Amino acid sequence: MAYFVALDGGGTKTECWVADETRVLGRATAGTVKLMSIDEGTATARLLALVRAAAAAAEAPVEAVAKVCFGLAGSSGAQVREWAFRTLQEASPAADIVLVGDEETAFEAAFRGGAGILVIAGTGMNVMGRCADGQRFSAGGFGPMLGDEGSGYWIGLEALRAGLRAEERGFATTVVKEAERFWGLKDRAELVAFAHGRVRPAFGDLAVVVARCAESGDSLAQHVLRRAGEELAESVGVVAGRMRAAGSVAGDALRVAFTGSVLGRIAPVWQAMAAALEVRWPGVLVDTDAVQPLEGALWLARGRRSPGKL
Repeated sequence: MAYFVALDGGGTKTECWVADETRVLGRATAGTVKLMSIDEGTATARLLALVRAAAAAAEAPVEAVAKVCFGLAGSSGAQVREWAFRTLQEASPAADIVLVGDEETAFEAAFRGGAGILVIAGTGMNVMGRCADGQRFSAGGFGPMLGDEGSGYWIGLEALRAGLRAEERGFATTVVKEAERFWGLKDRAELVAFAHGRVRPAFGDLAVVVARCAESGDSLAQHVLRRAGEELAESVGVVAGRMRAAGSVAGDALRVAFTGSVLGRIAPVWQAMAAALEVRWPGVLVDTDAVQPLEGALWLARGRRSPGKL
């Protein structure tokens, strides 16, 4: 029996499935293996242990693994690709190894080679579209310093900036105090020092804090989440406009799928994005459930093909 390994490596966690032609037989989860976040030795040990744990859960001998597909954030760099290939060869010596960006596995999870638009909104953001004839278009994805509007990082940082301005001007908000509590800081002075420390804080972690503040009625937090959705809609609009200008997408058949913790877990952001798209692009159909990138990685591992690279 042939087995297939699907991997999804994001900024906070890495997931692995081991499957046969029809079923997922074993699953395992570990922390991130992104080399921009951890050292190579830790990433290697973590990835090897993850694949072996999933294979053991599936009762699949590693020599029977036919193909591995790894959707890895930051996979375009030569150093990252060389490391991932070498490590996966050690984990599954006989397997054919395919390395793609985590955005491509998410895209194939949603569209299985077909046309549509995918919004990735987690710690970072990116919007990608593919026409029926295979043409590709994208928007965003410039990283936290140059863009990523609507991402978890953007939500956390924007809420803190707006919260500090609001407090100085005498407006009530819970965002700053809740951020201090979340990070275990005593006061604003510690918060400011922490935000400007040598190690950049994980502002994306604050997205859940902002969401809780919004649920409690904090109008500033609600405004930030609404803006996040509208920013994502703007990027979708850029891609949709380019796709329609290319003349290969019907005006009433453009589907928008999404993945990532922001749209998947913070409902007001999804609601704001969907509402903004309904106004600007009335024919666009927005999914209500997030896609699972591992499904796309498994689809590719089983030998399906996508029309070109994203």
